[in-house]
Amino acid sequence: MPTARESLLSAALRALDQRPWPAVRMVDVAASAGVSRQTLYNEFGSKDGLARALVRREADAYFHGVDQLLAERAGPGPAEQLVALAEWTVARARARPLLRALLTGCWGERLPAPRPAGRGAPFAAAPAQRRADAGPPAPADVAAAVRERSLAALERARSNGPAPPDEAAALAHRCELTVRLALSFVVAPDREGVGGLVRTALTPPPGPAPAPSANG
Repeated sequence: MPTARESLLSAALRALDQRPWPAVRMVDVAASAGVSRQTLYNEFGSKDGLARALVRREADAYFHGVDQLLAERAGPGPAEQLVALAEWTVARARARPLLRALLTGCWGERLPAPRPAGRGAPFAAAPAQRRADAGPPAPADVAAAVRERSLAALERARSNGPAPPDEAAALAHRCELTVRLALSFVVAPDREGVGGLVRTALTPPPGPAPAPSANG
């Protein structure tokens, strides 16, 4: 059974699907979640606090999804894991405006403006809210976190131990390239999809043709 906090966050997300954030009322969120308005304020402190918690939950859900997908796709090899990650990221961002805003930094008028809690703001009673009040990660922070998670997952999947430094650097570059290409498709979608482009970018070019022998 979801906690009051989770019920309130789900209710706020439903309200956001129906109207822009400035028109979302705390009393309606509380009623939709089946709790009192006082419970809502106890959990989040204010509407700005609710907005920060909503965005924090979206970020956490995305990172959890990244970890889960990489673990599930551990078999096919690094290139296919990264292709799947890029395709999933683009599809999820298309379906979830909050995630799209997190990845791009483009919030718009319909979405909450997730600023960190100001100096001198009351100390949040709920531990989860204290974390949310620090503010959401910036797009560069999200990209870096996904790159590091991808790299860690690919290194764990290696059957022959840790990669030597030059190979580890190449793997980190592949992860970075995948994340950047996925973000470019979130900003500017293309009919062809991101998977083919990531697969091409990660495929090593064919080696040079062997040199002819001295005997012709």
